[in-house]
Amino acid sequence: MARRLALPSLSDLKDPLTGRYDLLRIRLLRRVLGHRAFQYVLMVANLFFFAIIILSGLFGTPVGNRNFSIIFVWIVWWALLIMLLVPFGARLWCTMCPLPAVGEWAQRGSLVRRKAERPKGQGREWPKALRNIWLQNFSFVGVAMFSAIILTRPRVTGWLLLGFIVAGLVLSLLFRRRAFCRYVCPVSGFIGLYSAVAPIEVRARDPEVCLAHCGKECLRGSPAGHGCPWMEYPGTLTRNAYCGMCTECIKTCPTGNIALNVRPFGADLLVPVRHMDEAFKGFIMLVAALVYSTVLLGPWGWLKGWANLGSGVPLHYLVYIVGFLVVTLALTPGLFLGVCWASRRISGAHSPSLRQVFVTFSYATVPLGLMAWIAFTLSFVFINISYAIPLLSDPMGWGWDLLRTAHYPWTPYVPQMLPYLQVPILAGGLALSLLLVHRLALEIFPDPRHARRALLPVAVFLTAVTLLFLRLYLG
Repeated sequence: MARRLALPSLSDLKDPLTGRYDLLRIRLLRRVLGHRAFQYVLMVANLFFFAIIILSGLFGTPVGNRNFSIIFVWIVWWALLIMLLVPFGARLWCTMCPLPAVGEWAQRGSLVRRKAERPKGQGREWPKALRNIWLQNFSFVGVAMFSAIILTRPRVTGWLLLGFIVAGLVLSLLFRRRAFCRYVCPVSGFIGLYSAVAPIEVRARDPEVCLAHCGKECLRGSPAGHGCPWMEYPGTLTRNAYCGMCTECIKTCPTGNIALNVRPFGADLLVPVRHMDEAFKGFIMLVAALVYSTVLLGPWGWLKGWANLGSGVPLHYLVYIVGFLVVTLALTPGLFLGVCWASRRISGAHSPSLRQVFVTFSYATVPLGLMAWIAFTLSFVFINISYAIPLLSDPMGWGWDLLRTAHYPWTPYVPQMLPYLQVPILAGGLALSLLLVHRLALEIFPDPRHARRALLPVAVFLTAVTLLFLRLYLG
């Protein structure tokens, strides 16, 4: 018995082909992740909490800091997502996300059991022209434009989340598999981008085994499970960006060729696969973090009033929206295009195109962008997380005291420590981005002399952005 329960050593977990540590060599973990009910237990638990969130948003108190939906979505869930789940777990949130649950169950006609008949709905192929994350970029921008309103009005939050569930249901009945998650969901887009940093990945242990195996159950499905809902083939998977970590490939692979690897942080950022839609996602996320910090944390109360219609003047809100769109979609990418033009000119090399330089160097915004979001999140989590404690007893704000915590007072936790946390986080993000710029420069400028010169304008750009964040946080 003792031998059966003994955990494998690190050397047992190490894959001789990749040098990474495969957690699925732990027999118990493989049995848990390979069980048909694993993902559904997580999704049902989260669906229960999301039902409370939606109901409290639509029918609870309109006071934001007394409403379960505002506090548990935009403070508790967001902090867990951006500070823990994404940087350490990649798309772990997608494993348990309840938003596609209703649509997926309607499509499959079953919660856990794999049915043999065809999925419900029309089963259309997603349009080829939209097989990218441009829709996710625009859907995130659409949500971000109304962020100040969403963050303060529970009913808007409730309708927004309910709308996501309905959208997932409709798209599941029209298209194959998880079209909503792969191509539309605004949260999925930035999780995919920042999952490149995470030290965990789902991959094929040996791609040659996949190549030789004709069944391709991971794509087509089998009695053991469904084909990949994200429409990815593990045999050629090299990045986390579009792997939803749903564990279906673990269930369906008859050769046991799927690995759950622990790997170095940021490994995906060195994979030479670059796309313009992902480049723009990096700018959108970086600018959104800067705008949120300016509006919600800056000393300009009038700007916050414009952003959430607090001024009572619709024209002010319109000016804010137009400004946000111009800065996010035109000014910042345009400025970075000028930076890349300067990099190309001073490098002394003329082989890479301006487009290639722009797209490749844009990935350097990922470490800094993620750290900027973490620093921004810290600024309100420590101050406002105590609001969650009374809401455990009174989620609707109706005067309940179910767990005897309803009268717990608002208590800011260690606000004096914030600068000591934010400064090293931003400095660390800048350092990682600068290291990445150097690697990217060598990727497109093979001559080290050209690469060193080319990275200078990008380094100045990233440093300037970091100083803007520090100016906002330190005053």
